[in-house]
Amino acid sequence: MPEVMQQIRTQLGKDAVILQSKEVKSGGLFGIFKKPRVEVVAALDPQPIVRQQEKPKSRKIRQEDLFNRSHLHDTNQQNIVSEIKHLRKMLEQQNSANDQSFTQSYQLFYDYLINQEVEQETAQQMIQQIEQKHEDSLNVPIDQIITDIKTWIEDHLTHISFSGIQPTTRIVQLIGPTGVGKTTTIAKLAAKSLLEANKSVAFITTDTYRIAAIEQLKTYARILEVPLEVAYSLDDYKRAINKLSFADLIFVDTAGRNFRQSNYVDELTEYIEATDHTEVFLVMALTAKYSDVLYAFDQFSHIKNKKIIFTKVDETRQYGSLLNIGLKDDVDIAYLTNGQDVPNDIIIPTPSQMSQYIMSEYYES
Repeated sequence: MPEVMQQIRTQLGKDAVILQSKEVKSGGLFGIFKKPRVEVVAALDPQPIVRQQEKPKSRKIRQEDLFNRSHLHDTNQQNIVSEIKHLRKMLEQQNSANDQSFTQSYQLFYDYLINQEVEQETAQQMIQQIEQKHEDSLNVPIDQIITDIKTWIEDHLTHISFSGIQPTTRIVQLIGPTGVGKTTTIAKLAAKSLLEANKSVAFITTDTYRIAAIEQLKTYARILEVPLEVAYSLDDYKRAINKLSFADLIFVDTAGRNFRQSNYVDELTEYIEATDHTEVFLVMALTAKYSDVLYAFDQFSHIKNKKIIFTKVDETRQYGSLLNIGLKDDVDIAYLTNGQDVPNDIIIPTPSQMSQYIMSEYYES
């Protein structure tokens, strides 16, 4: 075959095309001793098609170009999905018999805020002001409305200082209903003060109604290597304060009894008034119904300059209580806890974080 190809190139040139090739036998004597040969049919196109290959242009692709393309693609996809979900909600809304106070898109956001347990008056005021802001309210993109809602929330929470434990504070008391996570929150605050602020800390518990609460705080005290005192009475509490006076910060875990009982609230008030340089933190779980959160807040309304800690932020999908309580006068939301990890799962919030929480479930509702 190589010899044949050489002959073809010599006679027809390099542009010849092989049409057929096969092996045949010829010669020999009486059909014996035939030799194998190669038979090739070749042809030459008198007008061959000339294929011109463009030289590829060299282009250096930067890593940021790839990122921008990917980010733009993801953003476009997210916007498309958002629009589809929003249209689905609008169709569901058309089929419902609910009375509507706003045009269709704005009504969806109003219903969402109500589902988030935002107070009705607040939700109505917010959506009304946002709708009036746009001249052509029917053609406002949904992403713009979400941005407007977040901006409204953040603007109305600027009065909150979002301050944690102050440098002059010596005693930190945590009060609140039972089961909201006061003991775990104390451990987080103490660990942060010990590890990050390099302060010496100590524990006092007045929760003598639950043996498990004392044992839990003992466990944290052993891990952090800090002293713990148990106070069974107001006199015990005062003695414990004096005994632990060497500590920079004393964290007090109070009993989590039924906050609907007035005698329990009065007893807590006595402990609060017994010492100076004390900061009081009212701990409430975000998993509770807003009506229960509001009742607990009102029960302790006589305690001035208290700060709020919302726990179990990671265990709920309704965040309206953050806004409802935040809009009240003289309120300072000091911390949010979002898990059981000590000391990491506690943060000092910002208006931006709170607005993000409130709007985070819109497309999942």
